[in-house]
Amino acid sequence: SQVCPASAADPGSDDSPSRCGASTGDGSCSRCPYAALSLSSRRYMGAVGSSRVMCDNVPGLVSRQRQLCRRHPEAMLSIGRGVAAWTAECQHQFRRHRWDCNALERGQRLLGRVLLRSSRESAFVHAISSAGVVFAITRACSQGELKSCSCDPKKKGSAKDSKGHFDWGGCSDNIDYGIKFARAFVDAKERRGKDARALMNLHNNRAGRKAVKRFLKQECKCHGVSGSCTLRTCWLAMADFRKTGDYLWKKYNGAIQVVMNQDGTGFTVANKRFKKPTKNDLVYFESSPDYCIRDRDVGSLGTAGRVCNQTSRGMDSCEVMCCGRGYDTSRVSRMTKCECKFHWCCAVRCQDCLEVVDIHTCKAPKSAGWISRT
Repeated sequence: SQVCPASAADPGSDDSPSRCGASTGDGSCSRCPYAALSLSSRRYMGAVGSSRVMCDNVPGLVSRQRQLCRRHPEAMLSIGRGVAAWTAECQHQFRRHRWDCNALERGQRLLGRVLLRSSRESAFVHAISSAGVVFAITRACSQGELKSCSCDPKKKGSAKDSKGHFDWGGCSDNIDYGIKFARAFVDAKERRGKDARALMNLHNNRAGRKAVKRFLKQECKCHGVSGSCTLRTCWLAMADFRKTGDYLWKKYNGAIQVVMNQDGTGFTVANKRFKKPTKNDLVYFESSPDYCIRDRDVGSLGTAGRVCNQTSRGMDSCEVMCCGRGYDTSRVSRMTKCECKFHWCCAVRCQDCLEVVDIHTCKAPKSAGWISRT
């Protein structure tokens, strides 16, 4: 039987007896995208001076990742920030969903259970986590935090766009380096195997990386008499990470269910009525559980006690969020800003008002404990 470390939800290191972060009971392993790094990169932040000490103590890394860690220890701190960014974005995008991505805060084992399934949620997590690493590494390059990269070296000299000629200047985000590093680091685990799940994860990892580059935008500054813009200096900059999250959320909602093709080298659509997935689409194999009740085997915290929207018709409606169990209503008082007025110049002054509102929370099922399948 396999032993899974409590501190890691990733498949174990090649040189460690532990191979996974969430034992399934049947000998299989969860595939969590370096979740342990979010804790360990902060825990060993003081050990950057000794890269081997830090890298050997980050649980869940495979050999190739440990090599990259030893070679670029400062990059691991950036990846830790990337993990924090994609975790927050995941929770924002799923805030009105039965599964709200908060399993990350309840222990990595629950997240590991979610990722055991080849579901749409797993596809999104792989995509957003891969995007988070690209964003963090690229940002660190531009800010001079990494020895191995800096601003985009290709953005030099003069160029031309729809508005005319301009000079490259400032610091263009080195997105190509960020993508290259993220591909080497994040994909290292999946490249060890050639099974269907590895191909699915590699596809979604790539979709996440491409999503960040999609929102790279050109920014310019005008030079000349009275801002006449006779000369322009331009650079490329990443958009706010929220744009990437919003884009991947749309891809999650339009994710395509696939099956492996006969030669095991790619995917075909499970339902012939749907289009073949592109490199930008998210793909999945298994349907998602309903996440209505507490179930460790699928990583579900259930929806008991979740706030629902009585007037909504979406996923956050009391009917959908509460899975038909009904909801409780409590009346609470809270202070809000009201009667705000603009005063010249330049302040807005408001009064404090007491507001009474109704809060609706989902009822618990008759058996509110964890489901046991034994």
